[in-house]
Amino acid sequence: MVLKQYYLGCLAHASYLIADTGTGTAIVVDPQRDIDQYLQDATQHGCHIKYVFLTHFHADFLAGHIELRDRLGATICLGAQAQAEFAFTPFAHGETLTCGQVRLQILATPGHTPEAIAILVYDLQQDAEHPYAVLTGDTLFIGDVGRPDLMASVGVAPADLAGMLYDSLHQHLLTLPDATLVYPAHGAGSMCGKNLSTDTVSTIGAQRQWNYALQPMSKEAFIRLVTSDQPEVPAYFAYDAMLNRRERPTLTDVLHHGLMPLTLDDVVRQLNSGAQVVDGRDPEAFETAYLVGSIHVGLQGNFATWAGTVLAQDTPIIVIADPGKEVEAAMRLGRIGFDQILGYLEGGALALQARPDLVRRIARMTVTELAPALGSVQPPVVLDVRGPGERASKHLAGSLHIPLNRLVRQLHMVPRDRPVVLQCAGGYRSAIAASILAQHGITDIADLVGGLAAWEAAGLDLEETMAS
Repeated sequence: MVLKQYYLGCLAHASYLIADTGTGTAIVVDPQRDIDQYLQDATQHGCHIKYVFLTHFHADFLAGHIELRDRLGATICLGAQAQAEFAFTPFAHGETLTCGQVRLQILATPGHTPEAIAILVYDLQQDAEHPYAVLTGDTLFIGDVGRPDLMASVGVAPADLAGMLYDSLHQHLLTLPDATLVYPAHGAGSMCGKNLSTDTVSTIGAQRQWNYALQPMSKEAFIRLVTSDQPEVPAYFAYDAMLNRRERPTLTDVLHHGLMPLTLDDVVRQLNSGAQVVDGRDPEAFETAYLVGSIHVGLQGNFATWAGTVLAQDTPIIVIADPGKEVEAAMRLGRIGFDQILGYLEGGALALQARPDLVRRIARMTVTELAPALGSVQPPVVLDVRGPGERASKHLAGSLHIPLNRLVRQLHMVPRDRPVVLQCAGGYRSAIAASILAQHGITDIADLVGGLAAWEAAGLDLEETMAS
């Protein structure tokens, strides 16, 4: 038996290849949309991918089940409660799939979503009675459990799902042997829970002991626990959850049609017609010279998550990137189903030199410049765009707080009669925020280089509080 985990850090997403080398059969679970790595590894083991399982309809990324079906003829397999536009093989609770020395057994584990399943993996050559591992999807994470509120927008109450989640955990997953390995679909940084560990594998025994949500408590207490203090749901989650149920073009088709080189005149014409331009260069390069009207989301960070948060889902997209990075930008947009890509600016930012009238810049301020400015007669407003939990831990005294994912909705809170300095933890999100303010006509702004980390490194004072 082969069991391999693939971890995509920018989306905190784990997928899996399971193979029986004797029969040459491979199964992929919760694949990302760019599938070449699974094909290469299956071939290396002398196997063909015949099945692809989704543990549920993921909300934070577009899964690669359609790609594996169309490329290889793989059979799509879902929990029996799933409903989808495409043909699939439903697996009910307790049903099995055996391939040589590998047996998969399905556990129905509703809670994160109604159709959620977990998959027991047996290595029959080693132990036919006890599972080697369980792929838990988003039902059980390392250090957390799946949030039950992502289905609220389609009419399933979070409290009802939380009750199902309690039953799934206690009636199925917590009855497994302590030695069973736990392989979840997400890790730290995912918005699918609130306390995910940086570990990517654990055991049932360790989770029984250390996972806060698995400690002895009533169902009512569990429901209160998992329905409170969840991070705000990114806007694109409902969009991706629905796309994962539908027939749609493959990523290959999207890249073929979307990776078209565009002249600067083409880009400006499309921008004036309502297209959105996303610039994926690093913050310093963007702020030094950018196309007026463009939005910045750096490729070096959580590009897909933040692009999905600040870009419109149904509006054509044009990419500006360092030459050679256009494919990466388009692929990472494709991973979250933002397929409406018109093309990219040929030559990257160098093309902007021909039209200096279209170029703008955003000031960059160091902490040694900001500190005395805050003590002046007319100090700037520091706008902290971190999340609420980060803010509650420590912040600059007197700073204004608007989380980045709420910035567009709360632009009315940003003063227009004073300079504004954007600040986050390290400078990634503040650069995104600066581009949003500039796009909306707030131009007396500066980006704090290095963010709060630079402020702390300089030994400057912070207000520190304990998060409630």
